[in-house]
Amino acid sequence: MVLCLSLLCVPVQAAQREKLVALTFDDGPSGRFTRRLLEGLEERGAKATFLLCGYRMEQYPELTERIFSEGHEIGLHGYSHKSMQNMCSRDVTQELEKAMALLPDGCQVSFLRSPGGFCGECVQTVAADLGLAVLSWSVDPKDWATHDAEAIEKEVIGCVRDGDVILLHDMSDSSVEAALVIIDRLQEQDFRFVTVSELAHARSITLVPGTKYTRFYETDPQERK
Repeated sequence: MVLCLSLLCVPVQAAQREKLVALTFDDGPSGRFTRRLLEGLEERGAKATFLLCGYRMEQYPELTERIFSEGHEIGLHGYSHKSMQNMCSRDVTQELEKAMALLPDGCQVSFLRSPGGFCGECVQTVAADLGLAVLSWSVDPKDWATHDAEAIEKEVIGCVRDGDVILLHDMSDSSVEAALVIIDRLQEQDFRFVTVSELAHARSITLVPGTKYTRFYETDPQERK
């Protein structure tokens, strides 16, 4: 009887041990870099979250549609990529509504990540009014500041843990190359790459509009230990 009960517990324990991580990409879409990234994600069966700029969605509507149709998540990064730090509520609202108007049909966004990650009271209030949670990150290799793919890979792989949100940009060959190697290495360690919304759901976290989220850990999603 004891043996039977032990065996019954195995599937539940295995499910609890699943390691999940969310890759997020800011500033796109960006032509060939985003195309290469999407191809690599598809080959690896990995999902990601793209925080898109409105003006780039205008430039690359086919890539915006492809991101959505291939099962990745889209969030907002403003329209112009201007800092929202000194914007009034009206200007922040215009930035976001102008970007939202460019989303593919049927695409519902859950997240705003403002340029530079700025998250002041005004941004959070407007996000709440528009039904958006504010997304930050817990792992940042600062890939925008280097063209060294290996350095980016080492920075991420050396500190990532279950429930992390990784910040990258699909704006250069080095960033895309690093992202794909990061996926390969972490998949070897039994990590699964999911969208941010999927990660929140897996951790039984109900997203609250206007609230800032940086990571989704199993025990305490907002407290790194």
